[in-house]
Amino acid sequence: MLKWLDEHFEECLLVLFLVLIACVMMLQVVVRKIPDVKPLTWAEEFSRFMWIMSVFISLPYTIRKSNMLRVNVVIDLLPQFIRKIINLAVDIIVGLSMALCAYHSIACLQRTYLSAEPSPAMEWPMWTLYAFVFAGFALATLRSIQMVFIHLKNIDVNELSTLEQTMADAKAEVEAGKRAEGAE
Repeated sequence: MLKWLDEHFEECLLVLFLVLIACVMMLQVVVRKIPDVKPLTWAEEFSRFMWIMSVFISLPYTIRKSNMLRVNVVIDLLPQFIRKIINLAVDIIVGLSMALCAYHSIACLQRTYLSAEPSPAMEWPMWTLYAFVFAGFALATLRSIQMVFIHLKNIDVNELSTLEQTMADAKAEVEAGKRAEGAE
């Protein structure tokens, strides 16, 4: 169960947010077409909140899946050991940056909580939105620390370059496609 959560926690939240956005926006479209029914005043704000929450939950997701925006062309030209050191350095820098953002988001969250300001349409407490900002940065910090340990544990394992990994992924997709065609 813990392994499954490790691999899919953020993924599940992101899917949930996307489904909620799609359902609420579809409901809004349907309601607008019904005569004598007022449109939902809260639907757009709700979708915006779900989108903002998904942005901050996607931070730890991209860190855990090693999909953070990187330019690996130059790194791929370096020897394996140097690549590993650079990856560790990047993980540490990202972790420290996320920890700094989490730390500063606490003050923002506190101010918003104390102001008790509601959102305009739904009248949700605004601090709930800022709680996701903190949660995203805090979880990204934890995921960065986790990636440091994963990279340290696998320091002796040879990693594929970006090109080699892309070719391996493409080959796996072709084989999966052939298996799927054979299953029909």
